[in-house]
Amino acid sequence: MKKQILGFALSATFGFSTPMLAADAAQSIHVYKSPTCGCCTNWVDHLESNGFDVEVTDTHNMNRVKIEAGLSPNLASCHTAFVGDYVIEGHVPANDIHRLIADAPKVRGLAVPGMPVGSPGMEMGDRKEHYQVLMFNAQGQTKVFSEHN
Repeated sequence: MKKQILGFALSATFGFSTPMLAADAAQSIHVYKSPTCGCCTNWVDHLESNGFDVEVTDTHNMNRVKIEAGLSPNLASCHTAFVGDYVIEGHVPANDIHRLIADAPKVRGLAVPGMPVGSPGMEMGDRKEHYQVLMFNAQGQTKVFSEHN
């Protein structure tokens, strides 16, 4: 069962910045990943099968990418992506990225911390862990964007 958290109010104390997304750039996503990570490759396949035009950069220095993206360690996963002005960290489902683009909230991005079993790219048969997709601002403050079982 998928439960999405809608209708939350963003406090002014969050200090979110407005993303500037061009209509034609909304479906393009740039993924940074380790060249040896299979689950990252699986996540890229998931994005492509859900309508994204994916550019991939393999790097051995993911920590640099995460630091430059302004990600706090508690949000970290194995790959980092950029769509418009948004940062996408970890195994975020494509539907959540599409919703982020459509709703255009004033946030820095979305993250699925860690590598939950059953998230896109982390499929292991019928095994599935409950996980949350978090939206975050430039200060690293988070709110639940969606939940997946």
